[in-house]
Amino acid sequence: MAIISLLTDFGLADTYVGQVKGAMLTIAPAATLVDVTHAVAPQDVVGGAFLLWSAVEAFPPTSIHVAVVDPGVGSARRAIAIRSSRGDHFVGPDNGLLMPAVERLGGTELAVELTEPHYWRPNPSSTFHGRDIFGPVAAHLANGVSLDQLGHRITDVAWLELPAPNGLEGEVIHVDAYGNLITNISARDLPERFQVRLRERVIASGTHYAAVSRGELIALVGSAGLLEISAREASAADITGATRGIPVKVEPL
Repeated sequence: MAIISLLTDFGLADTYVGQVKGAMLTIAPAATLVDVTHAVAPQDVVGGAFLLWSAVEAFPPTSIHVAVVDPGVGSARRAIAIRSSRGDHFVGPDNGLLMPAVERLGGTELAVELTEPHYWRPNPSSTFHGRDIFGPVAAHLANGVSLDQLGHRITDVAWLELPAPNGLEGEVIHVDAYGNLITNISARDLPERFQVRLRERVIASGTHYAAVSRGELIALVGSAGLLEISAREASAADITGATRGIPVKVEPL
């Protein structure tokens, strides 16, 4: 049966995630539901877009991805669904959240605005499209409903690009739960030997966390294929005080 992933900024203190899952399972009880994360910072569309981008490649083709970071819920912003060239489906708000992940899986093959209420919950709330529109639509996709049945085709999907580096000069684009500072500099652009400058600090590069002493900083390529600054058994974010947007420079040796 279909795999449906779920990424939101709902957190876990309230019942919102459970309600979305309940709505999906009512329609597609055999679907496999996978939580990507519900810890996106509230209304942080760029942060959510990065996390979705970082996760989708690990899923099998034809998976369905529901992403809800939606500060414009209930407004004129559109609800959309997209099929990527790899065959995966994405469902969420038309605010750019989905697009980096769609591009990672080959780009858009078909996009529709969700205009058919038959595939929503009755009387949808203006503040909870995750439960009442996006979740049900994903469940109907899992049951074999086609994109064309869900609404009319569109070509002007809202675009969002993650911050791009300028050569070997980039920035921190995510701080994970371990305090690793993940940058937007790709492994493929790194020289064979290099060090990293972060503010006044110069950080040596390595291949794994244990290459340095406990609490020492190291620059290495993380699991997303991006340069990150880490600290062995400690938080690089706490040690450096760095947050998202802080400049990072790679210096060849």
